Amino acid sequence: MWSDEEFERITGPHRRELMTHCYRMLGSVHDAEDLLQEVMLRAWRASGDYDERRASPRTWLYRIATNACLTALEQRGRRALPSGLTGPGDDPETGPQRRLPEVTWLEPIPDALVDPAAIVASRGGIRLAFVAALQHLPPRQRAVLILREVLAWRASEVADLLETSAAAVNSALQRARARLATVAPAEDDLVEPDDPAGRDLLDRYVTAFEKADVDALERLLREDAILEMPPFLSWFSGREEFGRFIRWVCTRRGPWRMVPTRANGQPALAAYVDGGDGVPRAHSVQVFTVTRSGVARNVVFGDPALFTVFGLPSTL
Repeated sequence: MWSDEEFERITGPHRRELMTHCYRMLGSVHDAEDLLQEVMLRAWRASGDYDERRASPRTWLYRIATNACLTALEQRGRRALPSGLTGPGDDPETGPQRRLPEVTWLEPIPDALVDPAAIVASRGGIRLAFVAALQHLPPRQRAVLILREVLAWRASEVADLLETSAAAVNSALQRARARLATVAPAEDDLVEPDDPAGRDLLDRYVTAFEKADVDALERLLREDAILEMPPFLSWFSGREEFGRFIRWVCTRRGPWRMVPTRANGQPALAAYVDGGDGVPRAHSVQVFTVTRSGVARNVVFGDPALFTVFGLPSTL
């Protein structure tokens, strides 16, 4: 068995990419953090059996992580976004409708916890829409697609990890691609978070929202812009419906403060709202899909517990 120093030296460089892998598989930053701890414990206990002639430390750790995720997924349903469960709402001025306690919602992940290489080399593999689409796949297909398409493993390597044949891996990949094509939205003309045009657009969105200037905010939206708000089931599609809902929000709550952050390799905002005593309190983490023609999607995660994960204060 390795010493503490050896274990940290060998496993430490891989922890963030394993965290990213667990998040893609599970769709939850909280579950991924918990599972990563389990993976490290399993690796520690099995370190005496590790044989460098059979696999690199990275491959060995991915085997442990993938199998731990597959075991965890046996007891869990898929994580979802509202747009994956029902059609868009048609009356934004009634506010968000229905919470479904039986639904387990997808969660965003802060860029600070993601493997930097995943953001630089394969940003699409961590985007919220892609992770949401992965949740529609059976667990083993999900693992195959991530290992083959995102991490670029060879079919023989994936077959060895999953203890199956290369032919079975290729068949699972074909089925996963076909399913993904039906559930993953097209994300073309995207603006990266560091792009000056994207930063300027989001700055103008913040200004308009904080000033409750809905007309200005609507001008920043694409015609087909989508707004969804887990844990509420209702969501809205189209610039007009998006704007009507924001107008409804601004007449009932505020003032608002918005703090820039990053999630899933995308621009994001932490929203704080005055609780009536002049103190802005944590409200939601909002993840944006920004294109050259405007904001295409805003997913508003109304879970103040995410502020701790993102290293954000609960009040301003």
